[in-house]
Amino acid sequence: MSNKPSRIDQAYMALKSAIIEQALRPGDKLPEDEVGQLFSMSRTLVRQVFSRLNAEGLIEIGGKRPATVAIPSLDDAVAAFEVRQALEREVVNLVIKRWSEENAARLEAHVAKEVEAAKAGNSPTSIRLAGEFHTLLAEMSGNPLLSRFVSDVVSRCSVILAVFGRPHSADCGVHEHREIIDAIAAGDAAKAWDLMHHHLGEVEARALITSPDASPRTLADMLSPYVEGGSAPAEKPAPGRGRPNLQVIKENR
Repeated sequence: MSNKPSRIDQAYMALKSAIIEQALRPGDKLPEDEVGQLFSMSRTLVRQVFSRLNAEGLIEIGGKRPATVAIPSLDDAVAAFEVRQALEREVVNLVIKRWSEENAARLEAHVAKEVEAAKAGNSPTSIRLAGEFHTLLAEMSGNPLLSRFVSDVVSRCSVILAVFGRPHSADCGVHEHREIIDAIAAGDAAKAWDLMHHHLGEVEARALITSPDASPRTLADMLSPYVEGGSAPAEKPAPGRGRPNLQVIKENR
């Protein structure tokens, strides 16, 4: 029996990766006929893909308008990070209980990929790998439901950062991930959670309101690296605009 992903799964993963890596930006339209043509799918299959992405909060569908990449509000952003903090606290506790050398090796291999992407200046890949570090940890919790919830909220946070995010050094994220791994390996739940709490706080604090990219792009241009299973090219992140971050806004609400 073949383990090859179905056409629906392939299109779903390609679109999800394009959204998380910010090749598709919040507000970008996803016409059914154009997506179907790109992935050689019928509109019926495209709608199934859209339904999955909508359930994860990655796109918005409804009415006669084309589906669009979700544009989360500030309230959505604050809520998502609050939930993420609560979920990842439990992840840390469970991973420590079920820690193994195999888990250590998997995490080290993942961080090595993060280092490689950072050195290559591949911002889209760095963004994706940073989120996948947290979903990988959640898988190691041994709780499938918790893992699914974490995957959902990490995806939502990726879209939030595409709207409110400011550039950051991937090296900082890698260093923080290594510290978290070391604390978990040592069985120090308090330290591991303190590090995770600080790390997630730093991610949230990078959120700034920025102006959308006004350069014209076609859907085919944005998705071409993903249709054939490729990865997005390296790019330099846009400079920040110097506006208040989510943490400051939340504290003043």
